Amino acid sequence: MSAPLLSFEHVTYSYPGVRTPALSDLTLELEPGEFCLLAGLSGHGKSTLLRAACGLVPHFHGGHFAGRVTLAGLDTREHGPAQLGAFAGVLSQDPETQLVMSTVRAELALALESRGHGATAVARGVEEVALALGIDGLLDRSTQELSGGEKQRVALGAALAGRPRLVLLDEPTSQLDPVAGDELIGLLRRLNQEWETTILLAEHRLERCLSSADRVIALQGGRVGCDGDPETFLGWAAREAPALQTPAAKLFALSGLTRAPAGVRQARATLRAHGLLGEEDRSGAGETGSAARSRSKARRAVRNAAALEMSAVWHELSDGPAILRGVTLSVAPGESIALMGRNGAGKSTLLRHAAGLLEPTRGRVKRTGRVALLLQNPGDYFIHERVADEVPPAALGPAGLEDAGERNPRDLSGGERQRLALAIVSGSGDPPAVLALDEPTRGMDRHAKAVLAEELRLRAKQGQAVIVATHDPEFAAACADRAVLLADGRVIADATAAELLAGGWYFATETARILGGAAGVLLPEQGAELLRRRSAAVAAAAGAPTPSAAAGEAVSAADPGEPSTPPATTVAPGVAR
Repeated sequence: MSAPLLSFEHVTYSYPGVRTPALSDLTLELEPGEFCLLAGLSGHGKSTLLRAACGLVPHFHGGHFAGRVTLAGLDTREHGPAQLGAFAGVLSQDPETQLVMSTVRAELALALESRGHGATAVARGVEEVALALGIDGLLDRSTQELSGGEKQRVALGAALAGRPRLVLLDEPTSQLDPVAGDELIGLLRRLNQEWETTILLAEHRLERCLSSADRVIALQGGRVGCDGDPETFLGWAAREAPALQTPAAKLFALSGLTRAPAGVRQARATLRAHGLLGEEDRSGAGETGSAARSRSKARRAVRNAAALEMSAVWHELSDGPAILRGVTLSVAPGESIALMGRNGAGKSTLLRHAAGLLEPTRGRVKRTGRVALLLQNPGDYFIHERVADEVPPAALGPAGLEDAGERNPRDLSGGERQRLALAIVSGSGDPPAVLALDEPTRGMDRHAKAVLAEELRLRAKQGQAVIVATHDPEFAAACADRAVLLADGRVIADATAAELLAGGWYFATETARILGGAAGVLLPEQGAELLRRRSAAVAAAAGAPTPSAAAGEAVSAADPGEPSTPPATTVAPGVAR
């Protein structure tokens, strides 16, 4: 058996000034050629584990470190990130901080040039990674002019250009549109299978990558809570960490179906086999959509009272293309809008115009009050060395940071940094008329997203207009009644969330993709109710004594011979597989 590529031996680590360790007696091994998914709630050690794997912990972050980490046989206590970088490519949660060159081509070439490759190898490597990631059209662009998603792909390209043996990725799809996100996971799987590249991927949107993983390691409190294949992980999550369940797993659990699926295909196959899939409705119409459409139209009817109104807004670059092309958009007080579209569609530029950070080259923007804007990089809002100095003490509790007052805000997890930045933006001065958020869920786990969605809905009920640019359909469905789709700087669709996010494939929730967009169902709770009705209909058609009993029989029949609860995890916490 080959030696492990990455090994953690009883590692305990605490950040400077923090008593609770981020990693606690953690032991695990990663074999060459594995595709491993790293799961866990925000603040439970995923980013710290990745930092320790490449030597940033403790060489860059400092703190107290015990135990031993080896990468390709090199002890990280004796070798720094520069030496370890020959074996590990890294993509952090803040890709914009990784870009150091002025152009995309120079950024991609840097990793190869620093390893002594000749001009031919550098040119070939840059071209190959640019084509693989779909950024060949960006090669001569300035890195400062890229959108957040484009920066993420460029930073990933720089990490992959040198063909490292291990790739460490921290939320790599957080700023990517659905198509780019799926293509990235496909690329990683191909690198894993064809180049035998070892992948260690930390991700909160597990539904995007669970079916591609060989192994899932779930962290709890800095320890290994579960280590097994995707099916083992889903069974463990159902019992021990429901917040880590994928939407498909939650849909099955709420419906009483056993053996949670790892992806849409598996879920649809199970439902189809037992007559529960139903006929697909590509329109996304239904009672849910009609009700939401009526509410949205009522809110937009009074245009004179709009909290934000954009009329034929253009944003044209003097030496480049137009970013916005005649955008007209009205946002009423109390309205919640999800702004969606592929990377580079103009979402961030639109929000900057809304907040007055940019002036339109044509058209006009009217505001009835302050527009509070949370940009993509939360670190831009931190000016102090202590979390407690960034916001009033009363704001720490609602942000879930009551125990982080003494920490440096830059050492927080991605989700914690986002929550702190939101508290800074929304809590300064009078309540804003409009709260605009640009990819606010980056680094947030599913529970934190649900809390944020509830907060945004509460703000909307209180009369505040909310507009959120997001690539996350699950979050969009949870927080917004209305969805606006941008493409090439234009509004190409403006409808209820139930209409836009059901019946499609990329701009759709996982529940909607499983159920084919039936009746505008978007969330697992809605889907479970629909499946229970279908189960009752199947039972009635079969002549069962009672609909409820028949529904139970239909549900249990989905996995004949299987126990009613998922199999127990066979690996103890903190022990390598």
